[in-house]
Amino acid sequence: MGVPAPGLIERFRHDLDDLIAPGAAVGIAVSGGPDSVALLLLAAAARPRLIRAATVDHGLRVESSAEAEAVGRLCERLGVPHHVLRPDWSHKPRTAIQEKARAARYLLLGEWVLGEQLAALVTGHHLDDQAETFLMRLARGAGVKGLAAMRGAAAVPGHPSIALLRPLLGWRRSDLGQLCADAGVPPTTDPSNDDAHFERVRVRQWLAASDLLQPDAIAHSAAFLGQADAALEWATDDAWQRVVTAVEAEVVVRPAGIPAEIRRRLAQRAVRALATEGDGCDLRRREGERLLLTLHRGGRATLRGVLCSGGDEWRFSPAPSRR
Repeated sequence: MGVPAPGLIERFRHDLDDLIAPGAAVGIAVSGGPDSVALLLLAAAARPRLIRAATVDHGLRVESSAEAEAVGRLCERLGVPHHVLRPDWSHKPRTAIQEKARAARYLLLGEWVLGEQLAALVTGHHLDDQAETFLMRLARGAGVKGLAAMRGAAAVPGHPSIALLRPLLGWRRSDLGQLCADAGVPPTTDPSNDDAHFERVRVRQWLAASDLLQPDAIAHSAAFLGQADAALEWATDDAWQRVVTAVEAEVVVRPAGIPAEIRRRLAQRAVRALATEGDGCDLRRREGERLLLTLHRGGRATLRGVLCSGGDEWRFSPAPSRR
């Protein structure tokens, strides 16, 4: 088994060091596919003895157990401790399979990171994934935050206190596959990656056939939108200090003269601050739009266990308990 070229190792080290301190021990999510195997090879070379790896065996395909074992053998050759994590399905999903598998995967990986006392979880999402995510969200009418797509540093879904790092967002899928080939490490192939029943696969196939849209350009646009989103968050922080009063279990917003996007973010924050439902997630786009319209008209709505009242002042307080 070969190792990645020195130039690739140095490039990866720089990308990861931009996201987390060089001496930090991190956990790598490795499915066995080319992206995560390339991540494992790069991380093991760039941060020896500071890497742990985990594979989630969802138990949804007959090959998954053998694939997890193959990752374990590769980790043993690299000197990287490896764990196999398995969801305890009460009923295996038959609909929205990818979404439910993703949720279960991140819950398990987050618990593993906590148990291993690691500084962060690192995944193999790359530039082509970023372009696909942008197009999928564009098709749903996403705003600035959604079109910014994936960030280099975020929180693990279901574990807001754990950092989720994506150091490969500047790398192409083809380059990662070539890295595995050059190292003599054959990755596994998940047939669902070619199943056009899944939206991401259809977008991937469409993008590959297009001579108009280029993943590099799309990913750059997503990065610029990420910067715009950060600027809007900065403006929201400033507005919160000036036009919001938060006392005990009530938040009052004075929206007069505030731009519409900042008003939307202030309402989101107020709901999130008092929510008793929703696991701390932002409101969905349509939920947010309906709420803003209701508040603008002086109406009332209950979302995530929060009573929201409109008018010249927007008031947010815990909703009365349901009987």
